[in-house]
Amino acid sequence: MNENYVYLNGDYVKENEAKISVFDRGFIFGDGIYEVAPVFNGVIVDKIDFLERLFSSLSKLDIKLNHSCDEICKILDILIAKNSLKEGGVYLQITRGVAKRSFEFVKGLEPTIMAFTYTQDIKEYKYANKGVKLISFEDIRWQRRDIKSLNLLGQCMARTYAINNGYDYALLVNNGYVNECDSAGFFIIKNNVLVTKALSNEILPSIRRKNIISIAKKIGLTIEERNINIDEVYSCDECFICAATILIIPVIKINDKEFKIGKYSQILREKYLEKITLESNK
Repeated sequence: MNENYVYLNGDYVKENEAKISVFDRGFIFGDGIYEVAPVFNGVIVDKIDFLERLFSSLSKLDIKLNHSCDEICKILDILIAKNSLKEGGVYLQITRGVAKRSFEFVKGLEPTIMAFTYTQDIKEYKYANKGVKLISFEDIRWQRRDIKSLNLLGQCMARTYAINNGYDYALLVNNGYVNECDSAGFFIIKNNVLVTKALSNEILPSIRRKNIISIAKKIGLTIEERNINIDEVYSCDECFICAATILIIPVIKINDKEFKIGKYSQILREKYLEKITLESNK
């Protein structure tokens, strides 16, 4: 099996040849951001939203990147072509760079830019038709979840708890209210109303969330962006999660409460697939 290429600071190298300094601030402090973009038919989809959130996160951490949107896209497009990726994701990570250990944001560093690709079925994702199970977990993450930073230990602890208890994802809850899942957005539907938490520093500004809301309006759903009590979740008609390379996946169980796969989660997934298919064929 041929090893994939990784992009690292201007070069495309084999995975086992990619090396960074032990003094990289991403390694020492988690001082950096990342993005994941879905790749469909060999093309990055939801590209504009991906770039907007990338540069928003960089700005919030005051990381100066001397690359334009077009240059970032070219880097990733070449990587996708080198790895012959047709369906899956591209992961991009940018750290502040290399410096002696110092807590303040060190100025004038050259950011470390790294990217890799991975294969995953998006259209035929394994849980698309059978759904996933969630277990609630207290949201212990840092308070700037709107920044897609490298600080993911809370999410790792939550997912490990879920897996160890026979579930697929953790549903992150704070003071009885649902935020999102460990690596996915979360929606409920009740009486033709689509409900999800409003954007704030408490959740990630999910690209899929933005597009799902747009699609939902077109198919006649009413949208509410507000806090969701966990008890309200238990009485909903249907619920689903969303993320870059899974799109929309129905939820069939939360803690001890079971749910049927609803019609809207299926319709929304079909419409989203139509959207990215159209984008990838342009």
